[in-house]
Amino acid sequence: MPHFFRIIASAGLLLITLQSGFSQKKYITYKQAFERGEPRLIQSIPSPFTWLDDHYYLIRKRSENKPVYMKVNAITGEENIYVDFSSCKKFLPFDFDMNGISTHSADYKKFILVSDDDLFLFNSEIDELTPLTDNPSEEKNPVFSPDENKIAFTRDNDIYTIDLRTRTETRLTNDGDQLIYNGWASWVYYEEILGRSSQYRAFWWSPDSKMIAFLRFDDSTVPVFPLFRADGVHGELEQTRYPKPGDPNPMVKLGIIHLESGKTVWLDDTEKEDHYIAWPFWSPDSRILVFQSLNRDQNDIRFLAADPYSGTNREIYHEQQESWVSFFEDVYVFQNGNGFLLRSDKSGWRNLYHYDFNGNLVQQVTSFNWEIISIESVEEKTGTVYFSGTGGISTEKHLFSIKYSGKGVKKFTETPGTHEIIISPGKKLFYDVYSDIHTPVKHEIFNDKSKSVRFVNDSKLPVMDDYDLGRSELFTIKTNDGYDLPALWILPPDFDENKRYPVIINIYGGPESQEVTNRFPRGFSDYYYAQNGIIVMSIDHRGSGHFGKNGSSQMYRNLGKWEMNDFIEAVKWLESKPFIDGNKIGITGGSYGGYVTCMALTYGAEYFNYGIANYSVTNWHLYDNVYTERFMDTPDQNPEGYEFGSAMTHADNYKGKLLIVHGTMDDNVHMQNSIQLIDKLQDLGKEFEMMLYPGERHGWRGPKGQHLSKLSTRFWFENLLEKEFVEEK
Repeated sequence: MPHFFRIIASAGLLLITLQSGFSQKKYITYKQAFERGEPRLIQSIPSPFTWLDDHYYLIRKRSENKPVYMKVNAITGEENIYVDFSSCKKFLPFDFDMNGISTHSADYKKFILVSDDDLFLFNSEIDELTPLTDNPSEEKNPVFSPDENKIAFTRDNDIYTIDLRTRTETRLTNDGDQLIYNGWASWVYYEEILGRSSQYRAFWWSPDSKMIAFLRFDDSTVPVFPLFRADGVHGELEQTRYPKPGDPNPMVKLGIIHLESGKTVWLDDTEKEDHYIAWPFWSPDSRILVFQSLNRDQNDIRFLAADPYSGTNREIYHEQQESWVSFFEDVYVFQNGNGFLLRSDKSGWRNLYHYDFNGNLVQQVTSFNWEIISIESVEEKTGTVYFSGTGGISTEKHLFSIKYSGKGVKKFTETPGTHEIIISPGKKLFYDVYSDIHTPVKHEIFNDKSKSVRFVNDSKLPVMDDYDLGRSELFTIKTNDGYDLPALWILPPDFDENKRYPVIINIYGGPESQEVTNRFPRGFSDYYYAQNGIIVMSIDHRGSGHFGKNGSSQMYRNLGKWEMNDFIEAVKWLESKPFIDGNKIGITGGSYGGYVTCMALTYGAEYFNYGIANYSVTNWHLYDNVYTERFMDTPDQNPEGYEFGSAMTHADNYKGKLLIVHGTMDDNVHMQNSIQLIDKLQDLGKEFEMMLYPGERHGWRGPKGQHLSKLSTRFWFENLLEKEFVEEK
């Protein structure tokens, strides 16, 4: 097939793209793009969720419709059943194939399963299912002790253990109630500090299995926010404890339960002031519990090493920044007792630092002017750290290693793009899931010399070659003050620079959150819009993380300011192109992306014409205090920032068309946000559209998710293409 080069030149951009001389005949249908309709263009490939050793890894799948863990030979690909869950499949989570079971023994042979709010022990080696509890209350977050002789869990906001050898249940705390939570996180800690992956768990076993550290929350000081469920005749009121900026936080203290004596030791300086405590970690010998203490302003963090017997502690790490400091969530503790490894952005970029348990800096391991994304593994025998990082290309992700000394940097992944890596225990092999903007995900296994030992599979199916999806391009847009903003667009398959095209900008826009990466999209919705004549685009601003902490810290006390500055400059750049219809610039996003959309249609009304704002923050007074105060301080400290950062402040500028979408039971970004914006727009006599999703929380799938997809598609077709959306037969 013949090809030719198309060159588009402009200030801040030179694109040289290889373009096909002939268009493919097939376009994807709406069902293919939004509802996983047939024929599928890509296939799902099970990734390993763990390595057993340097030769075998485990995957989840269904073999002959049986839920199983398969043991796979990394070199040959031979598969054998490792665990057969057929006898207990009714106990498995609905998304077993994706997420499996989190509570398991180290060898993945024993599992704690939950059914009808009770716990069961499944021993796969003898295919035996043993009930552990028989209680009307729900048991939550069961976790094996390191020696696997016990499990700990919470029930009615208290902590319990069960000795698996004797089946003896022991209650460890006794004051849990509707406002006191032991080992179970208050909502704002779950959402903003411990993270959703915690599933509210707030307790941690000691390595010797003799102690449990836990957080105790007292929510009595936290204001109540009501959520109304409109079901039935009289409806139902759900009362939630939700602290907004300036509100009191839950009172929190950290304790250590000694299982042999039943005694709880409370650590010094906890629950004495308005601060946050989280992310504790034990020394390998269980003699020290290190916990992180962050002040309410979130610019001063300390690591405190506590004696688990006396409760006294000493400071071993202290970091302050002018903007904000985040909790250290992936601290690596050296098993030989030589301290810990952490990622800090105090230099302006996240680098690696080695500290001992006396608080001495042993070594600054890296000094890169690019981002280390995560610590993947550590080989203590050879003194080597394996980590993922950008390698100087902020839109990419690669695997590297380096010695503790800071010498001998090695890059393992050679293909441009984004690489998700799982390393074998002995660091002999790594399983690589990789893609770029043009190439769907591939799975391949490499050795420690970066040589391929087995190509596992390609998610791209042959039928994909029958479709002309559109042309993806990754580039930058320069701002007036010198930032090269990463951008990605998908051009229509029959793109003609002599025509004028509308644009949809997909956005999130939160601090240190990137949208633009060199990876293949997770779905085909953007290609669907491109095939129908819309340029689909993503742009990242200076605070998104591409420019390190020096870029993101500009957002401090200024949420809304620099996002809009950079997105408006991007729209100005678009409008300078003869093939862009400047009267049809659309923008959409959810949560923070909904906030940016609302700001774009109000503050940026001269540049943005259409928007779909999903479950949006509209006024920072209305969101939770931990997230908001991290970037904005309290309303009393920063009244000007809160005033500017509210979409309501700029609502009188609104002149385009905005579709406002919210779930009525959203307990994260309350529907209150959308209601207050709607109220303001109505008082100003502004026209807009809205859609509520009864009973839905923060984002949704299922029938209502499909309804929103069609609603959004119809909105774009009617406003950007000026035609009715008709789903293909």
